[in-house]
Amino acid sequence: MMKNKITHLFLLVFSVSLLTSCFEDQDDNINPASVDDIKDFIYRGLDIFYLYKGDIPILAEDISEEAVTQFKNNYSTPENFFEALLSPDDRFSVIYSDYRVLENNLDGITLNNGMEYGLVSISNTNDVFGYVRYVLPNTSAESEGVTRGMIFNRIDGTALSVDNFRELLAPNTYTIGLANFEAGTLTPLEETITLTKQEYTENPVHIVNTIELENNQKVGYLMYNAFNRNFDNDLNNAFSQFQAENITDLVVDLRYNGGGSIETSNDLASMITGQFDGQLFSTQVYNELFEDQERLFNNEISTGAGINSLNLNKVYVLTTQSTASASELLIASLRPYIEVVQVGTATTGKYQGSVTLYDSPDFSRAGANINHRYAMQPLILKSVNANGFTDYDDGLIPTIQAEEDFANLGELGNPNETLFAAALNDVSFGRMAPPQPSFTEVELIGESDMNQPNFQRMYVETVE
Repeated sequence: MMKNKITHLFLLVFSVSLLTSCFEDQDDNINPASVDDIKDFIYRGLDIFYLYKGDIPILAEDISEEAVTQFKNNYSTPENFFEALLSPDDRFSVIYSDYRVLENNLDGITLNNGMEYGLVSISNTNDVFGYVRYVLPNTSAESEGVTRGMIFNRIDGTALSVDNFRELLAPNTYTIGLANFEAGTLTPLEETITLTKQEYTENPVHIVNTIELENNQKVGYLMYNAFNRNFDNDLNNAFSQFQAENITDLVVDLRYNGGGSIETSNDLASMITGQFDGQLFSTQVYNELFEDQERLFNNEISTGAGINSLNLNKVYVLTTQSTASASELLIASLRPYIEVVQVGTATTGKYQGSVTLYDSPDFSRAGANINHRYAMQPLILKSVNANGFTDYDDGLIPTIQAEEDFANLGELGNPNETLFAAALNDVSFGRMAPPQPSFTEVELIGESDMNQPNFQRMYVETVE
C-alpha cells in the first residue's frame, strides 16, 4: 500500500514540467525562510526520493521524529545539512540556493565568453594550463580570434596553478596569456586576449557534416555537446540531413558531452537505429519506495515530430573523460542491440539520474515556497541496460584507445583529427592501433562547464 501511495505521488510530481525559465512575479519578492524551514524541505525530499535512502540510517522509515530533529540541529546551513544526508559513494547530488540559475542552465542559457576549454595539470608540478576545445559562435571568444588548440597558462597575469584556477577563471571579464606546449614543456608567450562573458544560449548540435571515403563509403559526423531537449528538433534535423546524404556509417562525437536529458538520449538512440521501436532502451531503478520504470526505443521526439532514423547496425562514438551521464547511457543502452565502437578514452562513470525538487507540497515548481529559492537535484535513479549492465563507476572502456594531443588538437570534424581519424581507419580498414600522441603525462582537473549547475547531469522531466 505504501509503495502505491508513493508511486502515485511520484507520478503527480513528474507530470509537471520541471524546466521552466519564466518566473512568476511573486518569485521576485521573497521573505527569507528560516534555515530550519529549508532543512525540513531537504529532509522531506531526500526521505522520499533519494536513490541511496536505504544506506542512510537517518532516512530510515522507522526513525523517530526526535532523532531527526536532533540530527537537523547539528548542521548550521542547508548546504552542510544536505551533504550530511548523502551516501559517501554519491559524487553527483547537488543543491542550489537559487533555482532560477539552474533552470536557465538546463535550458542551455549561461554566462559565457564562448571559449570552451579543458584544464590539465602537469605531473609532478603545481602548474596548470588550459587548452581551447572549441569556440562558440557569436561570442567574445570568436570575435577576439580564439581558436581550438590555443593554450593558455595565465589569467590577468597570474600563472594558473592547482590552487587558483577556479578563482582566476570566475570573473565575467579576464585576460588569458597564451603559451606553447611542446615536447612536454610549457612556454609562455607574450600574446594576450581579453574575454567577456555574456548571457548565451548554446545549441549543442555543434557540427553536422558528411565525408566520402575512397571506397565510396559516406560517413556522417555529428558533434553533439549536451542532451538538451530544447534543441531536439535541431538534432532530429541533423539525422534528416544524414538520411538525405545516404550515409553508410556514423560517428557521434561525445568527447565533451557531460550529459543532460534522459529522454533526449533515448531519442538519439532511436535516431541511430529505428529498427527496435518498442523494445527496451533502459530500466530506471529507484529506491525501495518506487516501482522501476522501463524506457523504450520510440519513433517520436519530445515535440511529437517523427524521428528520422538511420536503422544502423553499427555506430562509432568518440569519448573522453569528459563524456558523462546521458552520453554514457546512450552507449550502454545501444550495446545490447548494435555494435558500438567506442573510440577515445574511458568515460566519467555516471549511470545515475536526478530530478529537480522544489519546496512545494508535491515537490513541483508550481506552488514552490515563495520565501526561498532553494532547489536540489538528488540522485533518484540508476539506469540499467537491456542486458542488466550498470554500476560502471570506472567509466566505459573504449574499443579503440586514442587520446587527444594537447600540443596538436587538430580541427574538429577533420578526417585527420586524432579521434575521428581512428574511427575512420576502422571504417576503412578494420581494427588497427591508432598512433598515440607523445607528451608529458597530464591530468584533466577541470573544464569550462565545471561550475555550471548542469555539469555532468542526467535527469528526468516526467515519468510516463
